[in-house]
Amino acid sequence: MTRSELIAQIHLKNSFLCVGLDPDLTKIPKHLLQLEDPVFEFNKAIIDATKEYCVAYKPNTAFYEALGVKGWISLEKTINYIPKDCFIIADAKRGDIGNTSLAYAKAFFETLPCDAITVAPYMGADSVLPFYTYKEAWVVLLALTSNTGSADFQLLEVNNQTLYAEVVKKAITWGNDANTMFVVGATRGKEIAELRKLAPSHFFLVPGVGAQGGSLEEVFNYGANKEVGLLVNSSRAILYAEDGEGFANGAKKEALKIQTEMAMYLQRLR
Repeated sequence: MTRSELIAQIHLKNSFLCVGLDPDLTKIPKHLLQLEDPVFEFNKAIIDATKEYCVAYKPNTAFYEALGVKGWISLEKTINYIPKDCFIIADAKRGDIGNTSLAYAKAFFETLPCDAITVAPYMGADSVLPFYTYKEAWVVLLALTSNTGSADFQLLEVNNQTLYAEVVKKAITWGNDANTMFVVGATRGKEIAELRKLAPSHFFLVPGVGAQGGSLEEVFNYGANKEVGLLVNSSRAILYAEDGEGFANGAKKEALKIQTEMAMYLQRLR
């Protein structure tokens, strides 16, 4: 999906919601566990319930890889089921020496038809550039995350600025605003504003709204640009809004709630 197509979907649906597909077998409703592929059946119901309210889906590959071959099959079926008008992000957080990164890129851009993949940039340019060989694909680089351990490295001072700022400045030279996004945690309000100055036209993928306590309004106020420039992810708050056989309806209600708030903020850009 191109940048202009993504922006068009945001305005068409009045939403910049990304739904994280992170199926946990210990949380999936028990009646699904009797089915041949409970992970896919869960995801399928979530997608059907939320597709009119979101513009993107983000399967976290760890939840599938942990299940072995069956998990990979569930992931492939899930990605193929996602509507074509939705942006697909493989949340794989890859990044390794060049030929390995190229193999990762092939896995998620050819074998699995994803639009984007999350990449850890801390091994440097030669671990990231192979992903850019796929001209229509997006690279989503970790910039500033919400976890406690982010302070160990990301907040260190380097050349009189934080390391995460140095990473963003360097990464901007690897791609452009049509193929590069940055992951910025939703609990990092003021830092989002600082990153927006460094990357005024790039999209930010923002996890942490909902279960992790991030404020959607704060994210929009600090991070939005004239073309929105945000994909805000919600996973657990939507996936597990309700238990039992009503889980999909609960997901729908939560997605609609978030989309309604987003529509209100988008009016400010018009």
